[in-house]
Amino acid sequence: MAGEPQDDCLFCKIVDGSIPATIVRETGTTVAFRDINPQAPTHVLVIPKAHHRDAAALAAAAPELAADVLRETQSVADEEKLESYRIVFNTGSGAGQTVWHAHAHVLGGRGLEWPPG
Repeated sequence: MAGEPQDDCLFCKIVDGSIPATIVRETGTTVAFRDINPQAPTHVLVIPKAHHRDAAALAAAAPELAADVLRETQSVADEEKLESYRIVFNTGSGAGQTVWHAHAHVLGGRGLEWPPG
């Protein structure tokens, strides 16, 4: 069910503390942690604590929570002292989503080419 923790979800396990992560920020509704396979000098994931399959499902079911996630990307960028950065939501396997829990990538600390690869 949307919003409920999933036993087989890596990010739900990070939220509940059963899998460690390098957490950089936490609010009542979100957790931000360093990506284990960084694609830029700063690569932080911002996730809702509630489980939603992807960004589209999150926005449809809980728009306020989607806004919390997006707001936290700015807080991460501020703490990381990023003057410019990219926010990426991969939605679906064809877009590169590998963990089926909505999450935003905050990427910065180097030039980011366009179009992305």
